[in-house]
Amino acid sequence: PWVKSSLAPGSKVVTDYLRHAGLQTYLDQLGFNLVGYGCTTCIGNSGPLPDDISHCVAEHDLVVSSVLSGNRNFEGRVHPQVRANWLASPPLVVAYALCGTTCSDLSREPIGQDKEGNDVYLKDIWPSNEEIAAEVAKVSGT
Repeated sequence: PWVKSSLAPGSKVVTDYLRHAGLQTYLDQLGFNLVGYGCTTCIGNSGPLPDDISHCVAEHDLVVSSVLSGNRNFEGRVHPQVRANWLASPPLVVAYALCGTTCSDLSREPIGQDKEGNDVYLKDIWPSNEEIAAEVAKVSGT
C-alpha cells in the first residue's frame, strides 16, 4: 500500500505541544511533516497524488481512502480521487498510516512489525492514561 501523510493542526499551539512533548521529531520521521494550519488538508490542498498512483486509481476504478482527524469526510473533499474518508482521532490517523490500510481491525490485527519481525499491535504503542497525563503536564507547565 501507498500512504500519503501530512500534518495540518488547527493552530500553532498544537505544534508547540508536539515539540515540547518531543513528538514532532517522530512524526516527521513517519512523514507527518507540518504542511500548514487549519483546513489545509481537509479542503483539498494536500497536493496531487503521484502520477503512477493517480493512473492506477483511474485505470482500475479503485476506491481509495483517507483517514483524517478533521470534519471533512465526504467523497472528493480531501482529493478528487479519494472516495472513502474516515474520521479518527489524531493518534488513530497515525496508526492507520503505519498499518497502510483501512481494511484492518486495529483492535485485533497488527499494524506492522518491529525490527525483529514481531507483530506490533495498537495496544503496544497506545499510551496509558498516566503517560498522557505526564505529557499534558509537561507541555502545560503544571
